[in-house]
Amino acid sequence: MKYRSTLRRSPEVSLREAVIRGSAPDGGLYLPVEMPHLKNDFLERLPSLAFPEIALEVGALFAGEEIPPQVLEKISTGAFNFPVPLVALGERLHILELFHGPTLAFKDFGARYMARLMEYFVQETGHELTVIVATSGDTGSAVAHAFLGVSGIRVVILYPAGRVSSAQEKQLTTLGQNITALEVAGSFDDCQRMAKQALVDPAINEKLTLTSANSINIARLIPQSFYYFAAVAQLGVSKSLPVFSVPSGNFGNLTGGLLAKRIGLGVGQFIAATNANDVVPEFLRSGNLIPRASRHTLSNAMDVGNPSNFARIVDLYDNDLQAIRKDIWGCSFSDEETLRVMHDVKERHGYVLDPHTAVGVLGWKSFAKQNQNATQGIVLATAHPAKFAEVVSRATGLHPEMPERLAAFLDRPKKSIPFSNQFSELQEFLLR
Repeated sequence: MKYRSTLRRSPEVSLREAVIRGSAPDGGLYLPVEMPHLKNDFLERLPSLAFPEIALEVGALFAGEEIPPQVLEKISTGAFNFPVPLVALGERLHILELFHGPTLAFKDFGARYMARLMEYFVQETGHELTVIVATSGDTGSAVAHAFLGVSGIRVVILYPAGRVSSAQEKQLTTLGQNITALEVAGSFDDCQRMAKQALVDPAINEKLTLTSANSINIARLIPQSFYYFAAVAQLGVSKSLPVFSVPSGNFGNLTGGLLAKRIGLGVGQFIAATNANDVVPEFLRSGNLIPRASRHTLSNAMDVGNPSNFARIVDLYDNDLQAIRKDIWGCSFSDEETLRVMHDVKERHGYVLDPHTAVGVLGWKSFAKQNQNATQGIVLATAHPAKFAEVVSRATGLHPEMPERLAAFLDRPKKSIPFSNQFSELQEFLLR
């Protein structure tokens, strides 16, 4: 199994090299040279498979012969030891709860799988690895917990000061050991820019083996395809193909769904549901992607003004705008609309949404209103509402119960390093 850069100016590489590098030397993102395909009987067997079994079979397609089956099975069973329930809120609307992992966010899927994959590859090479990750909230905590104590790997997390929830911040700044958190004076886009610069900086790469834990890393993206299969397995027989509404920021979550469809999963449509940071919905309308500074919203993990995975999306469709529009329907919503739907869903269904999942519900409702033939909508629930207790309380008057594994972090002292948004400072820090 070989991987190539979206910019096509770098040599093809193995999965190991793609994972360890994070991004290609030319600055592009890795995708399979040839997209694999599911075995003929896989979809028939799908309803009977447990999630780790789905992960093993789908993951093996992307690993090829590079990882022994027993190693891949150990990675899959170790990474996914929590449930992935599909909850019905009505005949047409379902919520796929992706927040039952250790840090109560969907990022646990990619982070835990990637950590185990990297650990296996690092043991093979014997070289120390530095993982750098920019986060707008949940990625940082998921990566921190997934890599905590992993031998041979140190993790540096960049997060925007004052732009993550208090619970998110405590989850990523209180661990210590091989985890370092840098509190950047700026936006997520500043953090992402600095991380990307570090990955291709000659001075850093001469002295360090550096990789990314953001969804620019193919090891994050592959496992994000697994839960699309799990959703379809639980949905059962339907009159039409399911429509997935995906709360979107850096667009790794949605791109994972595109991978699932490309290798053989039946999907009717993807909804790219964003907050005020609507550069991709605007692209779908106008045909032009115009990156801009991110705007701070209540759904802060989606506050991205220049989404990295857009490069993979246009590559998968050979830059064919009409083909992209056929599969992806874009929409964006304000904070006021987000609060309103959180209140309405609680009143009508007794179900509590976090502000990101709420944007996904708005996306489905908007799409369903214009497409009456769409019979089954699946919204990806990206985070537990307790991680955004202040917003939930503002919207519903309810203070969500804090899971014990989240509450345990709130009283721990914060360990972060105040940082500027200048790359030179990051370069100096990494080399020091």
